[in-house]
Amino acid sequence: MLFETENWAGRLFDMALLGLILLSVLLVSLETVTGLAAHRDLFMTLEWVVTGVFLIEYILRLVAVEQPRRYAWSFLGVVDLLAIAPTFLGLVFVDAHSLTVIRALRLLRVFRVFKLGRYLREAHVLTQAISAARHKIFVFLLGVGTLVLLLGTVMYVVEGPIHGFTSIPKSVYWAIVTMTTVGYGDIAPQTPFGQGLAAFVMLLGYGVLAVPTGIVSVELAKVSDPPVGSTGAPPVAIRCACGFVETDPAARFCRRCGARLSSPKSE
Repeated sequence: MLFETENWAGRLFDMALLGLILLSVLLVSLETVTGLAAHRDLFMTLEWVVTGVFLIEYILRLVAVEQPRRYAWSFLGVVDLLAIAPTFLGLVFVDAHSLTVIRALRLLRVFRVFKLGRYLREAHVLTQAISAARHKIFVFLLGVGTLVLLLGTVMYVVEGPIHGFTSIPKSVYWAIVTMTTVGYGDIAPQTPFGQGLAAFVMLLGYGVLAVPTGIVSVELAKVSDPPVGSTGAPPVAIRCACGFVETDPAARFCRRCGARLSSPKSE
């Protein structure tokens, strides 16, 4: 029940545990709201109840596992311990109680409960695509970094400290905020040339943001597309009597009518 989710008891236990984790994080967050200060005693009582459950669970895991020390030093074991420790540390250090938000890391167990392991292949595909595009992305970031440095320096020279551009780093910050189309508005050019340059940077930002998306998309297409064979030739199509064209060379029966497919014929 503690380490497996193949039976109903294990799934029920993990679902209840996830509910307590969400409740605990919610309690810690509500304690910081000024308007709910009158309910702080209730929050603390519920938090100690949740902590007691987590403590019992941690002890049971150490008892049930064959190698307690190995589990205690594993990632989930350390997270389990850190999920308990802040509440007790709060008795000594007042600010340590806020560290209970680390329990959110325990939500990683949701992969065991809802069988999200089937999505790991898609995550692997994405990792492969980003890894394949890492050099292009690095060159892109280097180019963007050089561009915002030049634009920030120009804006510093044009506007100067009188208009809020007190230094080159602060001007570079403005260039980054403007190019990413965030536009906080805390610094704004006042001269006509500076406003024209700002408009150019804004329009440039739309084009710049599209570049990494295109790079990763191309690599994703390369990784996701099934191989066409060692020779690079397109897959051979098989036409069924019903008119359906099958392109999977391993197919033996028509997916439309169920009839047995004949030998492959190039279409």
